[in-house]
Amino acid sequence: MDPRVERLKTAQECQAFAANARARGREDLALEARRRAIELRAQSHHANSPVEAQCFAAMCAHAEMLEAKGASAAGAWQMVRRLGVLQAVDRIVSRADGESGYAALVAVGLEEFALEAVVVRHPEEFSFEAVQHSRRRMALEEAIRMSAKVSSPKGIP
Repeated sequence: MDPRVERLKTAQECQAFAANARARGREDLALEARRRAIELRAQSHHANSPVEAQCFAAMCAHAEMLEAKGASAAGAWQMVRRLGVLQAVDRIVSRADGESGYAALVAVGLEEFALEAVVVRHPEEFSFEAVQHSRRRMALEEAIRMSAKVSSPKGIP
């Protein structure tokens, strides 16, 4: 991580840094700042395990994607408070509607923060259905990306 991004202490500082980086054509730094903002937001939640910490980071990224679409993440956070973060993630990725935001996170380079990515990394913590949905959604997105690469002229993305 760039030392300038490492020094950022709040999500708001990260957002401002990302906007400035984008304005100067530094998408790489903007992406690092977005990642740092997600990590900082996740740290404000009290995780009891490394898996829970990853879930909170994924939930923060999920909330960011919902809010970018003009939707509210209040229901997702209410589910976290009611069920706990592991059960909330399990329920969200088990939905057939694709509301987890996986494709949106992949599109902006934040796939490591996808709820599905956490589920696939730690299948022993989630239901069989959640793991299957996550694997299927990730495989489908990969197939779409690969077909886009093949169909674009001369490998232009």
